[in-house]
Amino acid sequence: MNYEFLTYQDREMLAIDLANQLAGELRQALSQNDRVAFAVPGGTSPGPVFDDLNNVDLDWSRVDVMLTDERWVPEDHARSNTGLLRERLLTNRAAAAGYLPLYAPAEEPEGVLAALEEPIARELPLAVVLLGMGADMHTASLFPGADRLQEALSSKAPILLPMRAPGAPEPRITLSAPVLNGALSKHVLIFGEEKRAALEAARGKPALEAPINAVLSEAKVHWAP
Repeated sequence: MNYEFLTYQDREMLAIDLANQLAGELRQALSQNDRVAFAVPGGTSPGPVFDDLNNVDLDWSRVDVMLTDERWVPEDHARSNTGLLRERLLTNRAAAAGYLPLYAPAEEPEGVLAALEEPIARELPLAVVLLGMGADMHTASLFPGADRLQEALSSKAPILLPMRAPGAPEPRITLSAPVLNGALSKHVLIFGEEKRAALEAARGKPALEAPINAVLSEAKVHWAP
């Protein structure tokens, strides 16, 4: 798998450097497009990157931010990634950015997928994507053992898929592997020895076992202890 592995002395240095790289790539994309799409993960790991990025001087009004995946809960729910995103990234100068949600008020995601996909489709390919990875080698909501993983990995996958995985208390909604992998710039953020070992363990495995392998080609992986 052809990817670049970047090691940092500590997480603070990683956050500063990664934020600078993301800002540079967004500027480059904006120089060539009227609007650009920027997809980011939820969770706490990217928070410090967002803190450094949200005050960068670029034309945020032409950037549309979206999550790589989301839990199927309202935005004001404690488990919503959207709330964290609004607190850490969509603030300061980045408050001018657009936001493309992966949730709409409905009991189940299946009935509203088309409406959520429509604004995303207009901006593909993604200009820049930042991904995380779990110790189980999942990325976005592409979990090993998830009910529609094979469909999400297919070259013919739709933009969005609902995903139900063992141990996940609610359905997820996720960008499919071809959408994530089609981004013009791809970055993966991981911390700690456990995740570094998981990335090594993923080497050579099929994407059904190690979904991270569906998006690693030509990516930059950023790691700090």
